[in-house]
Amino acid sequence: MKLLNASGCLDALTAREVAGSLDAFVTKTVTPFPREGNVPVRIAETEAGMLNSIGLANPGREDFLAKNLPRLRELGVPIWVSVGGFSALEYAETCAALDDIAAIELNLSCPNVEEAADGAAAIVSACREATSLPLYAKLSPAHWDISEVARAVEAAGADGLSLVNTIRGLALGERALRPLLGTKSGGYSGPALRPIALAAIFACYQAVEVPIVGMGGVSTGRDVLEFLAVGATDVALGTVLFADPDAPVRIRSELEAELAANGFSGPDEAHGTAHEGRDAPISATPH
Repeated sequence: MKLLNASGCLDALTAREVAGSLDAFVTKTVTPFPREGNVPVRIAETEAGMLNSIGLANPGREDFLAKNLPRLRELGVPIWVSVGGFSALEYAETCAALDDIAAIELNLSCPNVEEAADGAAAIVSACREATSLPLYAKLSPAHWDISEVARAVEAAGADGLSLVNTIRGLALGERALRPLLGTKSGGYSGPALRPIALAAIFACYQAVEVPIVGMGGVSTGRDVLEFLAVGATDVALGTVLFADPDAPVRIRSELEAELAANGFSGPDEAHGTAHEGRDAPISATPH
């Protein structure tokens, strides 16, 4: 079991020690061309998490490959690159430009970007033709039957799933009673997302045979144990990193205690235990 960061929840170039404490680092989403992102306000706290409306702000593929990626490789941990776009071709072209990284995460479900992309399976299929690198499809919890989408991207060539992305939410100012975010609504993350993520992982574990990176509201070792039990192979930390940069070290320690308290000798024994009749655990994510 590996601990990663959720894309966009850690700036490795300014928090190198935190990134180095992870088993792999996932970049912010990279798009073919630079994006300024959404209008402010872009982040708003809520009672049980936070809303963000960043809008995939990034320097674009060319600058990322020339400037950011070489510096990220100096971290000494495997690098996953999150890739975004607004057509299957845009995704595929960025995938084709990447090499010497551990995996590609296809951001198929950003809730605070208005442009519609092609279907998830079509994007995965195009990217599969463009690269031999491991492809992880990041899916939205907004799908009522997320297992159907999971089966489609697996059939299209995805090597794994990232579950889940944020879900759309809105918060109002206490006095003005107007939306706090500049774009009105944005992507919600934090503890209240955890039950939604658990349900999505549980469903997809029964539907596909590929590894699953679980994320969504993880903040303790107990949370990680539950994600493993419903079928996550590995776990990513998101919102918790904003408030507790030392979370990876703390959560590993808590997980060891939780495993021992529940009679497990290691994470592999806990994997999939929330299910009945499932075969032995599937292989882990790439290093």
